[in-house]
Order: sequence, then structure tokens, then C-alpha cells
Amino acid sequence: MKIAALQMVSTPSVERNLASARRLIAQAARDGAQLVALPEYFCFMGASERDKLALAEPLGAGPIQGALAEAARTHAVWVIGGTLPLRIEDGSGDTEHVLNACCVYAPDGTLATHYVKMHLFRYDNGRESHDEGRVLRAGTEPVAFQAETLRVGLSVCYDLRFPELYRALSFTEGEPPCDLLAVPAAFTYPTGQAHWELLLRARAVENQCYVIAPAQGGRHETGRRTWGHSMIVDPWGEVLSVLAEGEGVVMAEIDVARIAAVRAQLPALAHRRVV
Repeated sequence: MKIAALQMVSTPSVERNLASARRLIAQAARDGAQLVALPEYFCFMGASERDKLALAEPLGAGPIQGALAEAARTHAVWVIGGTLPLRIEDGSGDTEHVLNACCVYAPDGTLATHYVKMHLFRYDNGRESHDEGRVLRAGTEPVAFQAETLRVGLSVCYDLRFPELYRALSFTEGEPPCDLLAVPAAFTYPTGQAHWELLLRARAVENQCYVIAPAQGGRHETGRRTWGHSMIVDPWGEVLSVLAEGEGVVMAEIDVARIAAVRAQLPALAHRRVV
């Protein structure tokens, strides 16, 4: 299966961002991609974390989810829809927080599954400060889905720093290990420069699978700068394709024989011990 990581430099305009996403999905599909993945916050990068509260959609409805479903159906591709803000609908009445959710659409446009980001980013280097917990509520459950013959595990951005999540995805009772891990992200420039590629390659190596990492990459209208370097990594930790900055498409072919060969050559997954 050919897969594509779509890199964006999203703006405070949902309409412009959706237009960019449609264009990139169409480009990837024309080039033969069967699965495409958008970055975290592909639909909106505002000046304040609280700006996304007004954009939150109920699960299964709204213009952002509608655009993703339409793109999947139009181009007959799997769409891993980066992230978008979902309303909290648990009866708590909480309107001060939203869920940072990754919605996945099948080639017929139906919602296949969704995952809520479990680890909320907090960072302060004295010049740049973030605390997602002020606006986001964390998810609680790992999520994987089947895309044709591939088992795909979902994660978002800061999740990348928590290898136990990926172990849970790869060692779900009754299921095989993941063939592909998705990591839509909006890494800050300093943390991305230090750790992005290192962590992606580590997750690929320790789980002996492919990793697709679509990212925000560039200088945003709000003044924020994201690291970019969207990439696809193979099960041996080799970076197959990467785009440093700016809008674009990163593509590679998933070779299931390559996964099997790596796992047979070095059977680390079979040697795992829970301690």
C-alpha cells in the first residue's frame, strides 16, 4: 500500500485550511496513495488555545468532519484526519474543554474510528510556553484499526514520548502487532529539532513497523513556528522520505514483506518480557 503524510502550515482560517487539505489529499491520491494522513490541528492554528473551543464539533457531524468524509469518498482513500476539536458529550456540561481527536475515514467516507489524544503537552523554555491541559481533556483508550491488510495504531504528537502507548497498541490481546503507527503532530521548533526524528525512529525500531508522521511545518500567521519534517520511517528505522518545511506531500510504499523480514531477522517482539 502506498501511503502519504501531508504537511501543512495551518492558519486561523478553517476554510483556508480545509481547502489546503483537500488539495493535498487530491494530489496524494493522484500519485497513487491509498492512505493519507493529515497533521495535528490541520484545520485550525489559532493565536490562543481557547480559540478552538468555539470550533468544537459533535462526533459525527460538522463541516470539518464533513470535509474529511467527502475527501475520503471522492478519492477512495483512507484518511487519517490529523486532529480536530470535538465537544465533550459525557453529560458533564463541560464547555471549557474539548477533545483533541483524530478521526479516521474509510474509502467510502464512513467514520471508521476515532482516537482522543491521551498525553497533553506542557512546555516552558522561558520564551515559549504551552499547557494543553487548560483547554483539552485527555483521552483514556488506545485505538487501532484495520485498513485493508494493515493494522494501524493511532497516536498524536506528544504521545510520541510515551513508548508504553505503542506497546499497548502492538500487544493488544487477540490482535497482531501494528504494521503502521500514525503520529500526526504539531511539534514546536525547539522540541522537534532536538527529538522528533529520534523518537519516530525509536518507535519504528522497537515496534518493528512503519511510522507515518504528518506534521505542521513552518512559520504560521500567528507567529508560531512548528518543526515540520513530516516523514515515513521503515521497520529498521530508516527514513524513507521527509519534507523539512512548507506545505507538501511525503510518500512511501508499505512493504509487508519488509515487516516480516525484519521481525524474522531480529525477533525482538517475540522476545518481549513484561516486568
